[in-house]
Amino acid sequence: MKVDSFVLTVTSEDPARLVAFYRDVVGLVQKPEMGEGAFDAGGASFMVDGHSDTKGPAKEPQRVLIDFFVDDLKAEQGRLEKSGVKFIRTAGREEWGGVISTFLDPDGNYCQLIEFRPDGS
Repeated sequence: MKVDSFVLTVTSEDPARLVAFYRDVVGLVQKPEMGEGAFDAGGASFMVDGHSDTKGPAKEPQRVLIDFFVDDLKAEQGRLEKSGVKFIRTAGREEWGGVISTFLDPDGNYCQLIEFRPDGS
C-alpha cells in the first residue's frame, strides 16, 4: 500500500471540548485547511471530530495511545501540569530507551509524552 498521508482521528461526544484541550492546553498547531479540529502532530495529522456512536469517556483508553515525542519531557510535563493536566505515569523508563509520562485528555484517552534517551540518561 502506498500511503499519501496519515491522519489519526479521535471522536468525541463533545469535540469542541477536545479541540480546545489539544489547541489551548497541549499546544498543538491547528491545520485550518483541514478543518477546525485538525492539528499538525510532528508531520502527521491529528483530528478531533464528533461521531454519532461515541458516547461518554473512552471505554478502553489504553487501546490507542496518542504519543507525542518531545525533546524535553520534564519541561513539557511541567507546562501541562501547570495547566491542570494530571499524569497517571511519570517519567517511566522503557528498555528501548524511551522515557514516558502518560496523561488523560478530557475524554479519558491515554496521551503520552515520550523522550527518546537511548543512552539511559
